[in-house]
Amino acid sequence: MDKLLYGAAYYDEYMPYERCEKDAEMMVKAGMNVVRIAESTWGTCEPHDGVFDFSHVEHVCDVMEKHGISVIVGTPTYAVPTWLARKYPEIIAETADGPGRYGTRQNMDITNPIYLSYANRVIRKLLEVTAHRKCVIGFQIDNETKYYGVAGRHVQEGFISWLKEKFHGDVEEMNAAFGLDYWSNRVNSWEDFPDVRGTINWSLAAEFDRYRRQLVTDFLGWQASVVREYKREDQFITHNLDFGWRDYSYGVQPDCEHNKVAQHLTVAGCDIYHPSQNELTGEEIAFGGDIIRSLKNDNYLVLETEAQGYPWWTPYPGQLYLQAMSHVASGAGMVEYWHWHSIHNSFETYWKGVLSHDLEENAVYREASLVGNTWKRLGDHLAGLKKKNKAAILVSNSAYTALSLFRIDAVSGDSGTLNYNDVLRPIYNSLFHMNAECDIIFKNNPRLEEYDLLVVPALYAVPDRTVERIRKSVENGGILVTTFKTAFSDENMKVWADLQPHGLTEVCGASYQTFAFLTGESRLSMFAELLTPNDAGGEKTEVLMKYDNPAWSGYAAAVYHRYGKGAAFYLGAMPDREKLEEILARAVREAGIELPPAFVPRESADSAENWVKKTPEALAAHTVAVRKGVNRLGKTVTFYLNYSAWTQEGVHAGADGVNLIDGAAVKNGDKIVLAPWALAVVES
Repeated sequence: MDKLLYGAAYYDEYMPYERCEKDAEMMVKAGMNVVRIAESTWGTCEPHDGVFDFSHVEHVCDVMEKHGISVIVGTPTYAVPTWLARKYPEIIAETADGPGRYGTRQNMDITNPIYLSYANRVIRKLLEVTAHRKCVIGFQIDNETKYYGVAGRHVQEGFISWLKEKFHGDVEEMNAAFGLDYWSNRVNSWEDFPDVRGTINWSLAAEFDRYRRQLVTDFLGWQASVVREYKREDQFITHNLDFGWRDYSYGVQPDCEHNKVAQHLTVAGCDIYHPSQNELTGEEIAFGGDIIRSLKNDNYLVLETEAQGYPWWTPYPGQLYLQAMSHVASGAGMVEYWHWHSIHNSFETYWKGVLSHDLEENAVYREASLVGNTWKRLGDHLAGLKKKNKAAILVSNSAYTALSLFRIDAVSGDSGTLNYNDVLRPIYNSLFHMNAECDIIFKNNPRLEEYDLLVVPALYAVPDRTVERIRKSVENGGILVTTFKTAFSDENMKVWADLQPHGLTEVCGASYQTFAFLTGESRLSMFAELLTPNDAGGEKTEVLMKYDNPAWSGYAAAVYHRYGKGAAFYLGAMPDREKLEEILARAVREAGIELPPAFVPRESADSAENWVKKTPEALAAHTVAVRKGVNRLGKTVTFYLNYSAWTQEGVHAGADGVNLIDGAAVKNGDKIVLAPWALAVVES
């Protein structure tokens, strides 16, 4: 991957008339050099059982090869054809809601042997006609794969085998680990094992989700192994990992373990969808990129992001360019839009592509052309950007599952709404807006102890070995920021039977035995751990915040404590944004991480020229992000990205260089002025 890749998903099968040649010409004009094809077209590629028609695939490859456009081939296994569902209805996933019905995509049981047999056949047939093609540079296996709620017979039987292996066939060991004596849920023989869908034991439920996430890893690992039989040495294997969803990409994906899937890929990939217009903050682009880049500590592919998308995502002028550069600033080696053309019928008619339904040039296409041709011009200056951050956030699928079963604000009769991502994202967003760049890692990351600053939000379910790694990182000089709900239970969601937070009371210089919901006015979140400082190891614990409720005024809400060569910040409740950023800024300073100078709006707060009302909240949310990396030439590249509707002013804090956007010389300390939704890229 010696150049930036730029393009879109392309579906010749969906076009209202033949225009592949014209589309390729328009792509070349726009500076695009890659398309992704085939991942959703099983029913077209195999219209009848054993009857294959890859004419669309071969036609696109012929045209793209002629025009010098690379092709990524997606295996078409995430949407099954009608004939397969008719012949074998059992391939449709049975979930907690009962048997599924044909219609939507991703409705299959990825463990069903019949489905796997047919999937294997169509993958191999597709590879036979594409793997040798000069234009094909890589393969995407499946599409945004998750376990789709599968809970039928194959999955239940597999889960019992999983448990037998985990507990060495000892049913009593399992009962003890999951606390199954409660409400007579204990299993006295494997033959008595009940349908997991009815369980009220969240340890067992969490283990079932862990097993189903492993099914995703195994499924994608199997597909990768098939592709390896056909691919050339110079072709990559990737997958478009996606994230938790709240009308856009948001937080950790609950149904797929990114770090495990990445082991089967040669290049990590993802789909990132984000708010636009007045809601464009850059947070989702950076968050998704920081997770995916950290999987292999290397460049990654954005296989899907929006060009127009739904109407509330239609970008303002300048935003498409800003968004594309934002992906590169996080280390992306490719940006592809979903999709090239707007589809004229069915479910995603209003999820618009680069081209609108008239398929002619438009404002979005013209701005995409600016992106593509800028990237062609800048070449090595932006490709292969490497980042080495001193800070990391530790994330966990197990913690997500735990805090979805025991939601933070849950009460009797109300399951609550707040989960793991409601703790993770505010912390990440604050670091992002402070311009404290970070990696986002999982607990098995070998570099965990190497970071100067380690942020651990709500790590509810955690094995002792990970607690010990966190402790060691502080003892050896690292700075830790961690929060309520951390180290509350072991990896089986069985609560530790000692002072909380388990294994970290000396590190944090505080413990708690009681937690409560706050009432009345407070700068803190609803949930609160009532912390008692302990001055462990002779080091006095500093109280950073107290509760304003008179009943809890004797307890700390947040503390700071020196431990070994390092220090820890423990938040017993979530502060408001201002206080959170104050605490995080202190942690960043203590870790020796230097932050760039902040930008400030040039206009007054009541300027009539602004696109959005400039409230204090808007000023806090819409800022200039400063992102850095080292390019293929060994030079530092600094991105100044204005995610706001007003002109921002700041200074370049770095070695002398040149603004790659306009070619102007930039010296250390020079003023940088950014128009609304604009950017500067300084190569030093």
